[in-house]
Amino acid sequence: MAADGAALPEGRYGRSADERADRKLKIAGAVLGAALLGFVGWAGVHYITKTDVSGQLVRSQTVSDSSVQAVLEIRKEKDATGVCTVRSLGEDGTEVARKDVTLDRRETHFTELVTIRTTQRASATELEGCRQVTGH
Repeated sequence: MAADGAALPEGRYGRSADERADRKLKIAGAVLGAALLGFVGWAGVHYITKTDVSGQLVRSQTVSDSSVQAVLEIRKEKDATGVCTVRSLGEDGTEVARKDVTLDRRETHFTELVTIRTTQRASATELEGCRQVTGH
């Protein structure tokens, strides 16, 4: 019969409990490392692409068949120059006006009244977005 204290042959009966635990720890470490790397990448892209000029359409009013007035609320750095794009849509949803508004006031928070000429009566006006102008 088997001798007492005889060891089982090495590697014949699968991995030991310690080897299985080490493998699980390596997998968990790799997953956490990948998640951390993903977060750092996302934060870097967000930091690089963030806008230093932000705007909000406070209200708009169709003044006539050929013009719209819009009030924009702007936040930016004092010395930054920004451009905000405003557009108006007709009853059928087609674009009837588009205007890039340059914002170079030396204030950090202000409102701006914008008049937009349209090709036909506008039913909706929206702020597409704002961006900082580089090179100024």
